[in-house]
Amino acid sequence: MEKEKFHILVVDDDTRLRSLLQRFLRESGFMVSAAKNAAEARVRLQEYDFDLLIVDIMMPNENGLVFLEKLRGESDVPVILLTAMGETSDRIAGLETGADDYLPKPFEPKELVLRIKSILKRAPKNVSQNLERLNLGLCVYHLQTKELTTKQGQVIHITPVEQALLSVLGQKYGQVFSREKLAELLGAGQSPRSIDVQITRLRKKIEKDSKNPRYLQTVRGKGYMLLPEM
Repeated sequence: MEKEKFHILVVDDDTRLRSLLQRFLRESGFMVSAAKNAAEARVRLQEYDFDLLIVDIMMPNENGLVFLEKLRGESDVPVILLTAMGETSDRIAGLETGADDYLPKPFEPKELVLRIKSILKRAPKNVSQNLERLNLGLCVYHLQTKELTTKQGQVIHITPVEQALLSVLGQKYGQVFSREKLAELLGAGQSPRSIDVQITRLRKKIEKDSKNPRYLQTVRGKGYMLLPEM
C-alpha cells in the first residue's frame, strides 16, 4: 500500500515561486495546495487539514507575520517563513511570532525539504484516522453503516461500488490511490476505465461542482484521493 503523504500549504503572492514550490514539493513526495495571499490561505485552512505551512512574509494587504500571529490564536500547525529579508531582527521577529523555522530567499529547494522533514519528524502526522463519518460539504459519509446522507440526515442513494469507493478512499483519506489499485481493491470485474466512470458518477452526488471537485480529487498521473473537511 502506498505510504500516506503529508499535506503542505504554500502561501506566497509570487506566482512563479508558488508554482515552482508546488512542483518541487510534489516531486519530493508531498501533497501540496497553494494560496496567493492570507485571505485565500484561510479558505484553504477551512477546507483541509494541513501538516505544515510555508508562508512568505512580504505579501500585500496582510503580511506573513500578521497572518501567522492570527493563526497562532487558533492553530499550532507548523509554519516555515520565507522572506527576502535576511536581517537577524527579522528572523527573530518571525520566530517570536510562532514560526517553527525561517528561510531567507533565495534558498536551495533541497534545503527547504530537509527543514520540512525535520519539523514533521518532531510533529508526526496522526495516521490513526479512526473516523466514523466523513464531512463532504453538504454530504456526510458514515464509514460504519456505509451510508451517504445530507447534513440533515436524509439518505442519498449510492451503489455498492460507490460505497466501496468511498470506504476505501475514506479510510485512508489524503492518500492517493491509482486507478489500477482501486480496481484491484474493489474487484467484481472493475477496470481502471470503469473506476473513472464510477468516480465521475460519485462526484455528481457529493460535489457542489462535479467538474471542479473539492473533496474527490484527481492527482494528475497518479490517481484519486479523498479530502474531507476536518
